[in-house]
Amino acid sequence: MTFRDNIFQLSVHVCCLLVMAAALCVGFVLLACTRACDGNLRFASYYGDHMVLQKSPERAVLWGYGPEGAQITVSLSGPITQTISAVNVTKGIWRVGLDPVAAGGPYNVTAAAPNCRVTLTDVLFGDVWLCGGQSNMYFKTSQIFNSSEELALSVKYPHVRTFMAGLNLSETELTDLIHVELPWSVPTVGSVAEFSAVCWLFGRYMYENLKYPIGLVESCWGGTPVEAWSSSRALQQCGLENTKDGPKDRNSVLWNAMIHPLLNMTINGALWYQGEENVDYHQDKYNCSFPAMIDDWRMAFHRGSGGQTALDFPFGFVQLCTYKEGSPDDGFPNIRWHQTADTGFVPNGRMKRTFMAVALDLPDETSPYGTIHPRDKQDVAHRLTLGARAVAYNEKDVAFLGPFPDQILSTHMYVNITYDQEVSVTPSKDIFEICCSGIWAPCGPESFWVPAPIVQRNSTTVQLHVSCAPGEVAAVRYAWRDWPCDFKACPVYGAGGILPAPPFIISRYPGKRGIWKSY
Repeated sequence: MTFRDNIFQLSVHVCCLLVMAAALCVGFVLLACTRACDGNLRFASYYGDHMVLQKSPERAVLWGYGPEGAQITVSLSGPITQTISAVNVTKGIWRVGLDPVAAGGPYNVTAAAPNCRVTLTDVLFGDVWLCGGQSNMYFKTSQIFNSSEELALSVKYPHVRTFMAGLNLSETELTDLIHVELPWSVPTVGSVAEFSAVCWLFGRYMYENLKYPIGLVESCWGGTPVEAWSSSRALQQCGLENTKDGPKDRNSVLWNAMIHPLLNMTINGALWYQGEENVDYHQDKYNCSFPAMIDDWRMAFHRGSGGQTALDFPFGFVQLCTYKEGSPDDGFPNIRWHQTADTGFVPNGRMKRTFMAVALDLPDETSPYGTIHPRDKQDVAHRLTLGARAVAYNEKDVAFLGPFPDQILSTHMYVNITYDQEVSVTPSKDIFEICCSGIWAPCGPESFWVPAPIVQRNSTTVQLHVSCAPGEVAAVRYAWRDWPCDFKACPVYGAGGILPAPPFIISRYPGKRGIWKSY
């Protein structure tokens, strides 16, 4: 080996040693960066890998924690790239709004400080829906009819992503969630099995229609009244802010811990399944407390997202199903009526941009989870989907409302009810009731109600037999009981036989919307 060869070999060894040293230095620097990020720079609890951020035209809001005074730069990489101007950490928190991003992905979202960075991977942009309420929203996909088939399908919808807030209470409004039960996840049999059935099915059905990502955020708790989910502002609207009624008196504790922390998130809309607990708790106030909660959520999410969540974002809900067959108690029908602000249908003047799934025709007598927890969530979610398509997505010619009276004509022998659409009617002797009263005043639950059999029907009209004395027909009501019919067997549906007529109570004195006429 020549001297030149020895010099070359020595040079190679020296170069290798230098490269190794440099690699070690880089490793130490990276390790130092990783350690600097531990607990110092991070995203808030409900941001994570696999999440869905709200798509354009809205701007997704991102926030998290960092060293006081540090400058944080957020960047987006994927089908398109973005770099947002640096923002300062103030009181330990940073916050940015991305420029609008069209539906799709996947993206990486990176938050970087001078010596550190954290990255979210596999992020999609689509529509984000918040799902709240009590046990029928909490009801798991593994508990529904045909759950095995539904769970097997779940893996075929990788663009429908799920997140679940942990169950926590707080006496004060929190900035972030105390606990995350299910981080953002690509659907698997295991994750969907534990997730809200109504929320998951709604998301899956909407994906079939929209063909772009859907993000589902579950934040609900069984056995809870609407007051727990309402801010003190909303409760003040209904005179409920200072109530002290025992164990249930936990005003705002779930709003504080499980809704308020989410306000910075840009969302497309919300779904709600609740009301059973209010049958025995401030029932008479629900016609105020529920609409007031909707109004307040809309205002709070709009402000919290810097105006990105719409001030009138669409709000869908499930009208109560059934509980006790043969029960004479008016609790469930009263709450159903109050869920519509005593109008009978939504959207209406008090509850704009809302939609409702009527569920009183979906009882489950043999539910192993109790009759108050029916297992058919597929029809519930399908009906919500129809409402969302019409109200939230402005699709034309999507039927989402069951038939409702458009005109009532009464004589001394008959009451003719004309509906606002074509109807499919089956005979019934007692689903309709007439209030007999000679008093010029609205009838209520304690009034004298008698069955009014259906004697004739055509494509839009139902004729009822009257057994009151002449001139004493004071009101008519429909399906005004806890368990009004068997499964999908109520007497009045839309012409397609899919959407049931909602329950109603309409008094002649004073006339409801001017629809009652007498001859």
